[in-house]
Amino acid sequence: MNMMASFIEVKPNPNIPEIVPGDTVRVSSRVVESGRERLQPFQGVVIKLRRGGISTSFTVRRVAYGVGVERTFPIHSPLVEKVEVIRHGKVRRAKLYYLRGRSGKAARIKERRVPRGKKPEAQNKRA
Repeated sequence: MNMMASFIEVKPNPNIPEIVPGDTVRVSSRVVESGRERLQPFQGVVIKLRRGGISTSFTVRRVAYGVGVERTFPIHSPLVEKVEVIRHGKVRRAKLYYLRGRSGKAARIKERRVPRGKKPEAQNKRA
């Protein structure tokens, strides 16, 4: 299997930013229905990130009408139009399967602070 993967050149999708488990994302994927093509957004928490070259994928979970829904999106698929990161989550696990057993406030994830570029000089100095 690894021999075949060496023949396939992997081109990353430029519309997919760096995501990690715990992030809340909105994935816009192309859906073809009765000959028409449209974008369908799916917003939820990234609970799993599977790395593996060409077969890299991520799983997004959301609760819709009281039912948990999970969708797995391949990163290198042309059907994934774009991924927007809504929130960065602060988690200590690589796989967030424990969220399946939680509901309501127990399923919340704290927000991780992400630096937005270079800090001003006045904040870096210690007095």
